[in-house]
Formats: sequence, structure tokens, C-alpha cells
Amino acid sequence: MIAFRRTSVAVLLACCVLAQGCSAGGKPQPAGGGTKDPTPHGHVEGAQEATEQQSRLVMADAGRGTVRVLDLITEAVTPVRRAGQVQGITTDGRFAYLTTGTTTEIIDGGAWMVDHGDHVHYYRAPIRPVGEISGPGPVRVHADPGVTALTFGDGTVRLLDRKALEAGRPGSGRPLAEATAAPVVPYREHLVVPGVGADRDRVEIHNRNGDRVSSLGATCPEPLGTALTRRGVVVGCADGALLVGGSKGAFQAQKIPYGTAVARAERAVEFRHRPGSTTLTARAGPAAAWVLDVTERTWKRITTGPVVAVNTAGEGTPLLTLGTDGHLSAFDPTTGERTARTPLLSPMPDGRTPAPVIEVDTQRAYVNDPVGRKVHEIDFNDRLRKARTFSLDFTPTHMVETGR
Repeated sequence: MIAFRRTSVAVLLACCVLAQGCSAGGKPQPAGGGTKDPTPHGHVEGAQEATEQQSRLVMADAGRGTVRVLDLITEAVTPVRRAGQVQGITTDGRFAYLTTGTTTEIIDGGAWMVDHGDHVHYYRAPIRPVGEISGPGPVRVHADPGVTALTFGDGTVRLLDRKALEAGRPGSGRPLAEATAAPVVPYREHLVVPGVGADRDRVEIHNRNGDRVSSLGATCPEPLGTALTRRGVVVGCADGALLVGGSKGAFQAQKIPYGTAVARAERAVEFRHRPGSTTLTARAGPAAAWVLDVTERTWKRITTGPVVAVNTAGEGTPLLTLGTDGHLSAFDPTTGERTARTPLLSPMPDGRTPAPVIEVDTQRAYVNDPVGRKVHEIDFNDRLRKARTFSLDFTPTHMVETGR
């Protein structure tokens, strides 16, 4: 079933090889003995390249500190060393970052992708703990091939060398000189640094060493969440969002306003989306959700009823919401109409914290069930059909998906 739904990716990569788009070079290699095989384009030392997405779920038990990784291809569950009392978890696509309040444990999920624009490489490697970084939670993380930026709960930032992190030697990182009000995002060999200055409403561009390069003209009052998309970096603001784009060291910012006054409690605080997608979601207070179309520069508020989690796979797919009644729902993001609804978890009338999450890739959604000690795989293109259920021997309080 998994191989069938990802056949298109395998076909794409096969076509790439046939077209020599993924070869080491355009010139033919001479035949004969003594010729050394060229290193394949996209090669990663110590990793195995695959023809399909190698999704894995990194999960943690908040109380016991148990950490497990579920391989969605093989269905194998790998134990990782016990962490402290885990208060939160986030990912940069490969590594999972588990905060225990005063430190962040880093786990290599052993699955990731490299997007070259016209083709994609998928990799798998051993699952392993790689170290810890001191700093108060919650931690929010963004990364690119050169640097990983960890923004801690007090606004301090640590910059980790990506190559050292991948080698299992994260070190303590370099500190950013100034604390920020929103997460720092590595982008186009620079850093987008929101929430600085006396009024905390400036967005600055820094170089990889953390030095200020420029300040964007547009302001972002009360900056909140950040997200990286194919169109640029999105920063949530009190009056909407700021889209930061750039090339060759020149950066511009464009405001995407809500279009109307939005109460503080209903602003988009944390964006949820499929990595790379230009459609973002966020809770809009206790009973609605925001859908931000970055391409069209538009916001849409959809009345959902009381929800604890939202997400979407992107353009052409539904908005997914998990209600406090335990039902998973799908909404048409254009009309706001509910198109499907199914019971999934036990009710959460008290707004359970931490709440379950909805993780998405191009074909499936995954919802952790702490009470039932399960993870549900959902086909959101087939009226929320439950494709698989994984029973676990621990409580999956926290969950992120790697390999996307």
C-alpha cells in the first residue's frame, strides 16, 4: 500500500536518472579497467538513498521520558535513550528536538529529503541520539543545509553548524547577540530575525555569523509564529503576516493583512503545514481555523467548532481539524464547508495539554492518541478513511514526523 501510493515519486526519480539530471556530470565516463566510479549526485556519506519518502514518527512519553521512533515503511519501532520529562517536541525534517524545560535533547530521526527543485532525493540512516543543548523551553527550530537555528522560550538563539550536527557533534552552538520575539529562520544563506529593536516590530536580515546585514522596511507588530515556504519566510503579526523573500543577498517584505481587526485571542500564533507547502494553517481562537494561502496572499477564517489541532497537506487538499469531541474533520479550504467527519479519539472537553497533533505528508495524515496508546494513519483523500492503526506500549504524548 505504501509503495503504491508513492509510485509517482519513484517514477520521477527514475526519469531523472534517465535524463542524467541526477548523474555526476553530463560527459560519458571512459570505459576500461582502473576507472573509479564517480560519486553519485546527491550522495550523503553513511546514508542509504531510497526511491520513496522515508517517513518516520518520533514520539515521546511526557511523564516517563520514553522516546520511540516508528518507521512508517517497515512499521518497526526503535527505542531511543530515555529523556527527562518531555514538555514539547519539534523537528526540522530530520532531527527531533525534545525540550525538558532546561535542556533540549536532539534525536536523529534517520530519515530526510533533499529538494533540488526539479527532483528530490530521499535518505535513510541509523536512528540515534546526538546530544543536548541548554536553554529554556519551548524550543522552536528552523534549518537549512548550512545552519540550524534554535530559538528558546526566553528569545535567546543558538546557531548550530549543520554539518557538525549531522556528524553527531552539535556542540553548544553560537549565540545570536540579541533575543528575538519570534523564531529565527535560516533562509538563502542568511537569517531572518523577527522581533528585534526597541518596539520589537522590526524584521532584520543577518548573515550566517549572526551579524546584522539589513533591516526590512515593513514592520511586524507583535511577531508570533514563523514558517518556511517555497515562496519565502512567513512571520505572523498582529495585523496579519509578513512574507520575506529574496535572492542574491537582496531581501524584500510584503504584508499579507488579515483585512479586518482580529482579537488577540484569535490571531495565528503557530503555523502548521506540510514542509515546503505554501498553504499554512493555524488555530483562530477556540472554535475556528485560519488558512493562509501564501501564493494568493489571502487569509480565510473557517468556523470549525472547538478544535485542539489543525493542519493541511497544501493546495488541493482539505483543512484537517481535530475537535475537542475527538472527531477528525475535513473542510473545503475555499468554501469552508465540512466535507467529512469521523470519530477518532476520546473526547477532550478540558482542552487537554499537551494536545494531540495532526502530522501530514502528501498522501496521509497521522494523529497521536495518548489515551489509547496508538497512532492513527488517515487517508485524507478518501473521506478520512483510517488506513492503519499502530498500537504502542507507551503513551505517545508528543509526536513529529521526519523524512518529509
